[in-house]
Amino acid sequence: MNPPKIVSQAEWLAARRQLLEHEKQLTRARDALNAERRSLPCVRVEKEYIFDTPHGERSLADLFDGRSQLVVQHFMFGPGWKEGCVGCSFKADHVDGALPHLEAHDVSFVSVSRAPLADIEAFRRRMGWRFRWVSSFESDFNFDFHVSFTPEEMATGKVFYNYQTQAWGSEEAPGDSVFSRDETGAVFHTYSTFGRGDEMLDGAYMYLDLTPKGRNETGPNFNLMDWVRHHDRYSAQAEHRCRH
Repeated sequence: MNPPKIVSQAEWLAARRQLLEHEKQLTRARDALNAERRSLPCVRVEKEYIFDTPHGERSLADLFDGRSQLVVQHFMFGPGWKEGCVGCSFKADHVDGALPHLEAHDVSFVSVSRAPLADIEAFRRRMGWRFRWVSSFESDFNFDFHVSFTPEEMATGKVFYNYQTQAWGSEEAPGDSVFSRDETGAVFHTYSTFGRGDEMLDGAYMYLDLTPKGRNETGPNFNLMDWVRHHDRYSAQAEHRCRH
């Protein structure tokens, strides 16, 4: 990446005002997109999904915890895995600070993974997270929402993910789904997003996008896998560099 051009204060102000117009255009477009998202039709969830939680078995309706809206993080952490996905962990690092504000605004949050609850709880304690995280190990939930794939699906070399059939190298995939609950207790699926669609939930990315170097993801993957680590591993990485 080339360093920014050095100019006078007057030239910088002119360039900044031009960029501001583009930023305003993006803000208006984002507002319009958010309104379009809110106007999406919804689908009633007819199947009874049961999750394993630290407080016993709970249904999808129970996960609303008395609120009318629920955000679910589909956290990649499969049965037999030693730890949760690095990218999903990066996103999860942004949740705890937002929780009081979400809950005060009638929104509950929960992460869902297929790993057994004991493995989830051990990893959650390691990472120091407080948000609710439940297991769908004996449920069809992950499969029905296209974030887990059966051995038969994986054997074909392609799975249905992000609204299309595509090659995918893991039996688990990331995403987020949103649900609502009406006064009768009926639950509705209102929205799901996958792939880069949930980058808006990664606050660290929003900060990086303001900086001269930006995300600085220069390869080999050209995404967060180039640099993101579980947050308890950055210090160990720094110590290793110091020793060498």
